[in-house]
Amino acid sequence: MLRQDSLEGEVPLFHEDENEVRQRKSKIKHPLASFFHLFFRTSAILVYLLCDLFSGSFIACMVTIILLLSCDFWTVKNVTGRLLVGLRWWNQVDEDGKSQWVFESRKDTSGKTITNSESRIFWLGLIVCPIFWVIFVLSTVFSFRIKWLGIVIMGVVLQWANLYGYVRCKVGGGTKLPWPPTTWVTSNLGMQLFKQAASRAEGP
Repeated sequence: MLRQDSLEGEVPLFHEDENEVRQRKSKIKHPLASFFHLFFRTSAILVYLLCDLFSGSFIACMVTIILLLSCDFWTVKNVTGRLLVGLRWWNQVDEDGKSQWVFESRKDTSGKTITNSESRIFWLGLIVCPIFWVIFVLSTVFSFRIKWLGIVIMGVVLQWANLYGYVRCKVGGGTKLPWPPTTWVTSNLGMQLFKQAASRAEGP
């Protein structure tokens, strides 16, 4: 396991005072990633709470919540974790058929790549939102709203999976992450598009 370096011990450069270092560390360098880190998960919660008021269609609400939860899971797992805190996790099956968790953490944790503000946004959204879905499961069971049970359980599973993965990354991860992250994102996105195009070409 690889222990991450702390941001607390950063020493000011010779041309910087402590206030400048504090402002640099608190600056949000990835506003779009920070926004979508909270947007999908909070939107899913709001749709669940307000769907009965604005829509009488259970199917429409269910599809909307599932789409938001899926977008949130993919965004947090593949994008915002890398950009905001320099962490990444995934699960893979080896040649023996055994499932293994893989955790990575970027060793470069200076204020130039990771800021305190983005770290707080990431961990706050990651920890608080799954608690809501646990509460929703309990309220669904006790109020006998059985038709919602599958959706709230899905919310718990997806969001707690990300929470578990990133806590494991924070406690101890594997190898260094490639930087900049656009290299990894672009290569994987291109591979997925190529596979989809190839599968369509092979179809009838």
